[in-house]
Amino acid sequence: MTDFSREIETLARRAREASRRMGEFGSRPKDAWLARVGERLEAAKHAVLEANAADLREAETKGLAGPMLQRLDLSEKWDAMLDGLADVAALPDPIGEISEMRVRPNGLRVGRMRIPLGVIGIIYESRPNVTVDAAALCVKTGNAVILRGGSEAFQTNGALVQELRGAAEDLGLPADAVGFVPTTDRAAIDVLLKQDRYVDLMIPRGGPALIRKVTAESTIPVIRHDAGICHIYLDAGADPEMARAIVRDSKIRQMAVCNAVETLLCHRDAARSVLPGVLKALHEEGVEIRGCQRTREIFTEASEATEEDWGEEYLAPILAVRVVDDLDAAIAHIRRYGSDHTEVIVTNDYAHAQEFLRRVESSTVGVNCSTAMSDGYRLGLGAEIGISNSRLHAYGPMGLEGLTTRKFVLYGDGQLRE
Repeated sequence: MTDFSREIETLARRAREASRRMGEFGSRPKDAWLARVGERLEAAKHAVLEANAADLREAETKGLAGPMLQRLDLSEKWDAMLDGLADVAALPDPIGEISEMRVRPNGLRVGRMRIPLGVIGIIYESRPNVTVDAAALCVKTGNAVILRGGSEAFQTNGALVQELRGAAEDLGLPADAVGFVPTTDRAAIDVLLKQDRYVDLMIPRGGPALIRKVTAESTIPVIRHDAGICHIYLDAGADPEMARAIVRDSKIRQMAVCNAVETLLCHRDAARSVLPGVLKALHEEGVEIRGCQRTREIFTEASEATEEDWGEEYLAPILAVRVVDDLDAAIAHIRRYGSDHTEVIVTNDYAHAQEFLRRVESSTVGVNCSTAMSDGYRLGLGAEIGISNSRLHAYGPMGLEGLTTRKFVLYGDGQLRE
């Protein structure tokens, strides 16, 4: 087994040194870097997509599943990735912002200043656009980032990082603010997870096995970006047309994403008036319906749902459906099987909407909207680092503020503690 200890420690140490320099820059050089990255990527588009095509060919040869191939394909995400750079550049820089200023009885003024976290390690699978999104958010907030993408996207990520680091060198910023683990050997991850001397936060994004490994083995604090077992609950009296449109958008718009709906719950009083139209529309678009007994009585094309279906993130044209007795039963189901990601209620009852918002503790909870709205861009955060399932300082779509912390600042005129 190759020993990566020295190589990864050097990578982490250089990232720490770069983070100290990045924390001293104002908005102008950071935004200039974002603009330069966009220019370099446009100029290198052919080369980057060639690298991506090579990754896709290799992934297909290895039998990578369809949803993973969809995530890996950068061609359709290219424009959105570049738009994300511009969006992040346009956002206010949170670093240096002072809030909660108050005056103590002795005249001492006390406030909180927003500062970078430092060095952030991100371990992720498949999606190479995450490479650019993560670097953009980390650099904008004065952090350094160490990127370790999946082996299936190694060539694409390498090509992207070359442009990210090149843009920093063009402008005199530290290139080591964007670090890249230069191997697909998983032994390098084991070393990276122990670099608590230099790395301040680890963010894993991927399947359950990756999340469990990082959470169990890291000596660095971890914010998980875990599975998206998202639910929609159709309340009694839900508008049939609204229900059909919301469920369709939540499932059909893009299936291989963590904010796609995986389980549909329906109040028994809406089961015959609302549910058939919703399921018929999905079934006609190729979605397999796996339902409870009451669902199958109403919609005969449904197959039988098993216990495993209620906790499954399909990322595919499959939907689990359960008819429940009331709002309490829907919430109980979400609490038992959900992953604290995104849940939505479709209802015309204001009291039920408010109760759902209050009692469901997932990171994003909505009323009469698509689960696809759980997205940093849609929520005004610009590009996102991911959607956090960890109930720490950042919960839900994680944008600029989630990559910062706050320190106390004191303004005095000679106060002493006597």
